[in-house]
Amino acid sequence: YTVPSGTLFALIVLILYIVHYTFTFSINNNIVTIEVLTGSNFKKWKEDIEFAMEMADLDLSLVMDKPVDLTVASTDDEKLVHTVWMKSNRMCLLSMRRLILDHLKSGLPTNCTAKKLMTTISERYHVSSNVVIESLLQVLFNMKYDGNGGVRDYVIHMVDYQTKLKALKVDLPDTCIVHQALNTIPPEFSIIKTNYNSQDESWSINDLISRVVTKEEKLKKE
Repeated sequence: YTVPSGTLFALIVLILYIVHYTFTFSINNNIVTIEVLTGSNFKKWKEDIEFAMEMADLDLSLVMDKPVDLTVASTDDEKLVHTVWMKSNRMCLLSMRRLILDHLKSGLPTNCTAKKLMTTISERYHVSSNVVIESLLQVLFNMKYDGNGGVRDYVIHMVDYQTKLKALKVDLPDTCIVHQALNTIPPEFSIIKTNYNSQDESWSINDLISRVVTKEEKLKKE
């Protein structure tokens, strides 16, 4: 069997991307992989950095401002917090800078805390909530079942978008999701849509999922 040249090229590009744009390491016997910040992946990059630092118990400097400098009057607790914070700040800064493409480091502060650096990067790649809302709505209302996975998973995927929109204060009622799902599921499920349209009572999403699962099981046995 010969791999087509186009496919081989795509595989090579994918391998090079994985090698050059991801960083994998072990934290407390857990393997963690973080993509290098390229700009468009900021949200995931930030979540992965925060997750990794918390797993390593080094996230203090990301959530807390620098403690006051120690003095002869400092208590043991203050000394401990200061020591832990300094280590956290050093490791967070090293990790964050290591995981940013070189050309994106231009303009970033070089003498700052990890919290300040994260804030600066967040401001640089901030995306308006209105843009996010528009994108989510477009995806949701253009969804079509493509045959991959079950119809139940397809409906749950719609609910995921509904939940994300709700977090942005766009509260789509369940009836909207039910209608959208019924209008985009395969013809084999048309009986469910017919039953829904023949009554005045609205279904909850759980009602729809229950009916979809029942129909899926029947189709598998046919």
